[in-house]
Amino acid sequence: MKYIVIVGDGMADYPIKELNGRTPLEVARKPNLDFIACHGILGRIKTIPDKMSAGSDVAIISILGYDPLKYYTGRGPLEAANLGIELNKEELAFRCNLVTVNRDTMVDYSAGHITSKEASILIDFLNKKLGSDKIRFYPGVSYRNIMVIDSNLAKGLDNLSCKAPHDIMGMSISKNLPKGEGAELIIDLMRKSKSLLEAHEINMIRIDLKENPANMIWLWGQGRTPEFISFEEKYGLSGAVISAVDLIKGLGKILGLEVIRVPGATGYYDTDYKGKAEAALKVLKDKDFVFIHIEAPDEAGHNADLREKITAIERIDSLVLGTVLKAFKRKKNFRILILPDHATPLSLRTHTKDDVFFAIYGKDISGKGFKGYNEVEARKSQIYYKEGYLLMEAFIKGDFI
Repeated sequence: MKYIVIVGDGMADYPIKELNGRTPLEVARKPNLDFIACHGILGRIKTIPDKMSAGSDVAIISILGYDPLKYYTGRGPLEAANLGIELNKEELAFRCNLVTVNRDTMVDYSAGHITSKEASILIDFLNKKLGSDKIRFYPGVSYRNIMVIDSNLAKGLDNLSCKAPHDIMGMSISKNLPKGEGAELIIDLMRKSKSLLEAHEINMIRIDLKENPANMIWLWGQGRTPEFISFEEKYGLSGAVISAVDLIKGLGKILGLEVIRVPGATGYYDTDYKGKAEAALKVLKDKDFVFIHIEAPDEAGHNADLREKITAIERIDSLVLGTVLKAFKRKKNFRILILPDHATPLSLRTHTKDDVFFAIYGKDISGKGFKGYNEVEARKSQIYYKEGYLLMEAFIKGDFI
């Protein structure tokens, strides 16, 4: 039996005026998504508990079948795991975005989706200027980087309240700085980074090219290394993850899943959709389970880019799901689960805690008469997982509430 999970990050949305009150999923050309909704199960799921912040970290933990209230410690350590950064018990890993600010305003959470090469140079530069035996900076992918800090430097860092930069686009920086015990140290590092980065040659070049400069770091998502039961131990399945995002790959590593590298996977609009699907089919020759994550719809939501969000959905449908369905056309021992991890509405440009919806197709699954894969049809379903982490076990066993 083969199990395939496909996550279109942030794919769900709200009705949009420009679409005559429809959502991107309602207007996108998506015959394969509609097919599995019509011939399979359509249901709703709460991936983010009420007490937790809306984000892919929490949501993906739920989707993979683990209770985030029990296992989640922060975003930083998940991304650090993929970079091979080992944390001792006194250390915290922070997500370290390279961002663009203008005076007191957050202009761009990604510094114009700065290249990994440029980001690596800037992070190495900051490590020389701000790093020490207690503070270290590590380059990641594009704007997504890591800072590790010894928590003995400042008490209370575990409980620090930090805003994600994509949640404060166009808003005041000073009103959204970290709050709580130990905040002064983190704020000081962010402010010092601004004076250092603004004068760096790379940012001078980016300004000349009319690109957003990476003129500050933004620290958030701190946490310590979590302790999970491995996916194989929990479900008895060998598996792999395919994503361009350190968060997903790091979580996969921690769960004992093989991390598959796809050369053209970028974590943005131009990612190699078909390459991810082909890599998944290859890995399924030897393994039972594969988790495919596509970041593009989420990026479009953060950028309020309606055209790119629709395009991303259509590419997921044709190049990812379509490729997988074609390969399994004459096979019987498989199930496919496809869903967003959370909504990233274009009107809000950030994640929400709204319930999302899923479709399952394959062995022992019969159609329930739904007309397509979208928010409106999903609301007609009686299948609902309030505790989202329970869906994975149901998907594997084929036993749905």
